[in-house]
Amino acid sequence: MGHWLTDLFGHEDPVIAMAHIPALPGTLRYDAVAGIDGLIKSVQSDIEILVQEGVDAIMFCNEDDRPYTFTARPEQIAVFTRVVTELRPTSIPFGVDFLWDPIAALSIASATGASFIREVVTGVYESDMGLWEPDANKLLRLRHNIGADHIRIFFNVAPEFCSVLGTRTVAERAKSAVVSSLADGILVSGPMAGVEPDYSKVQEAKDAVGEDVPVLLNTGAKANNIEEYFRAADGVIVGSSLKVDGYTWNPIDPARVKEFMSVVNATRMARRVVQ
Repeated sequence: MGHWLTDLFGHEDPVIAMAHIPALPGTLRYDAVAGIDGLIKSVQSDIEILVQEGVDAIMFCNEDDRPYTFTARPEQIAVFTRVVTELRPTSIPFGVDFLWDPIAALSIASATGASFIREVVTGVYESDMGLWEPDANKLLRLRHNIGADHIRIFFNVAPEFCSVLGTRTVAERAKSAVVSSLADGILVSGPMAGVEPDYSKVQEAKDAVGEDVPVLLNTGAKANNIEEYFRAADGVIVGSSLKVDGYTWNPIDPARVKEFMSVVNATRMARRVVQ
C-alpha cells in the first residue's frame, strides 16, 4: 500500500475502536448526578479494555449528545477536551469525532495531540438535523493556519442518518473528495450507527480513489463480516458490535473485542501468507 496508514497505526489495515463518551454537559441526556468525573470513569474502563485487547487506535466521540448539532457549544468542547486529555492512550494513536462539528473536532484534536479526525466534510445532505452543508475549505484552511497539517482527516462520503442530495455515486463523491478537497482518507457508512453498508459501495469507493488513498469501513463491522469487508476496505472503524449485546449505548464487552480482534489477526496472517 502506498498510503499512510501503516506509518501511523502500525498496520496497513488498522482497527480504530470507538470510545463513546456519555452525554456532555449542556445536552439533554447529561447525567448531572454522576457529573464529569463519572462520565470520565465510564469511558476509562472502555479504553482500558480496548487497548488491552489489541486495537490499533482509539477514536473519542460524543455519541450520546442526542439530538446532534452542527455547531458545538463551548461547554461541550471544554469537557470533551478534558476527557481526551485525561484518557488519551499513550501506547497507540487516538482521534476525535464531534457529531457533527468538524471545526470543534479539529480544535479538540489539535489541543490534545490527536492524530486524526473523522467528519462529514464534503457534499450536501438532507438529514435528521436538517440540511447538511459542510465546508471543506473552512476546515482545511483552519488545519493549515493552526499548524495542524499532520492531523489526518477521514472524509465520510456516505454519512449515517441522512441521504445525499444529487445524483453523484459513492465513487464520484469519493474521487472528488480526494481530488478537489484533499481528503486524507475516505469512509463509507451504512444508514445508521452499527449498520453495515452494501459491500459494493465500499469496493466502489476503493476502485475510485485507488491504492494511494485509504478507504475504511465506517459502520457495521462485526466479527462475522470483517474478513469480507477487508477484501475491499483498508481498515475499519468499529464501535457498536464491541459493546455488550452489540448495543451502541452499552459498555465495551471484552469477549466481543477479543473475538473481533481474533478474526482480524487471522485475516492479516492469511493475507501475509498469500503475499
